[in-house]
Amino acid sequence: MKRSLMLSSLMTALMAVSAIVAANEPAQAPYKGDPAKGQAIGSTICAACHNADGNSVVSANPKLAGQNADYLYKQMTNFKSADGKQPERVNAIMNGMIGPFDDTQMRDLAAYFASQTLNGEVSKNRDTIALGQKLFRAGDMEKGLPACAGCHGPAGAGVPAQFPRIGGQFAEYIEAQLKGFRDESRANDPNKMMRMIAIKMTDVEIKAVSDYIAGLR
Repeated sequence: MKRSLMLSSLMTALMAVSAIVAANEPAQAPYKGDPAKGQAIGSTICAACHNADGNSVVSANPKLAGQNADYLYKQMTNFKSADGKQPERVNAIMNGMIGPFDDTQMRDLAAYFASQTLNGEVSKNRDTIALGQKLFRAGDMEKGLPACAGCHGPAGAGVPAQFPRIGGQFAEYIEAQLKGFRDESRANDPNKMMRMIAIKMTDVEIKAVSDYIAGLR
């Protein structure tokens, strides 16, 4: 009886020590992706729309080169349907393209495109550059419109895992996304942040700030 009690106590003590050790061990960092493996997919399957290095030449298809890897990964997971439910971000082409990729492949793709150098666009409309600059840098306090730079940075480089790089992106693509947030045809922004901003913007303001952002570096 005494021996059984001793063994039971010993096992309890060992389990307690194991639990303490496990609790104190640092959490394993999530897989960050392998750019080399991502290149095999990105430079073939994705190249038709985004170019092999992520520098798309068609404004309907965004430039992916130099984009924050965490943001790219989030967008891919949002395009992917789960449990038979509608994807969080609906796009007939991308929903189909991302469907076959598993989590590891999406992280590899994100790492690859993030490692590429962005060939940025340029601002083209001299008449609206001042308005675009004002909205980007200072917003419009009378309308409750915050400055774009507050989240995306003074050069539009974004904040990894939170806000995407927008500097150098196609003006037409930025304009389309802002209008999508405004009419809620795009609704995968955390806490409706972009939808609450875009709804306060006119077509003229959206076009002006989009053109200004295209020229940022």
